[in-house]
Amino acid sequence: MRHTLLIALLGLISLPLTGCAPLVVGGVGAGALMADDRRTATTYLMDEEIELTAAARLMNAKLEGVHANFTSFNRRLLITGEASTEANRARVEEIARGVVNVRETINEVALAAPSSLVGRSNDSMITARVKTRLFDDGRVRGNHVKVVTERGIVYLMGLVTRAEGDAAAQIAAGTGGVLKVVKVFEYLD
Repeated sequence: MRHTLLIALLGLISLPLTGCAPLVVGGVGAGALMADDRRTATTYLMDEEIELTAAARLMNAKLEGVHANFTSFNRRLLITGEASTEANRARVEEIARGVVNVRETINEVALAAPSSLVGRSNDSMITARVKTRLFDDGRVRGNHVKVVTERGIVYLMGLVTRAEGDAAAQIAAGTGGVLKVVKVFEYLD
């Protein structure tokens, strides 16, 4: 009921935005995703804010030799990417820990030169393949799992049962190009 009300409110709010079809469609799409999410709507929105805030803080820090991505699920912030020095790796984590509403940080930043555009494109393709396979398989709902790929390593986040988590990891591991799977789940059971 609460989720249906939220979707309806998002739809009503978007009505005055005539001429802004992409915003309306995007808003309805986000509302539909939230309706089937195991997080509360507030936590879903907090996660979005956490990711944007962490990325903005990193950009403002202007660290040399760093490429980092921030993925938040249920206020747990996964940091992936590369840092050329241990000091920069630690600084990225410090930046993340300073973001409001983060309850845990998981620092998976590798000590390495920042990845290339080709490498990042390959990681994006791997992520897309894993998400497609999750959707097609049916053992775990694709929108219950966030998939992040860095350097061929797939990180899986979400609120799942152990059976769902194991199935998602198995599906990811069987995807072409995946070198390793790291489960960063919170378990419901």
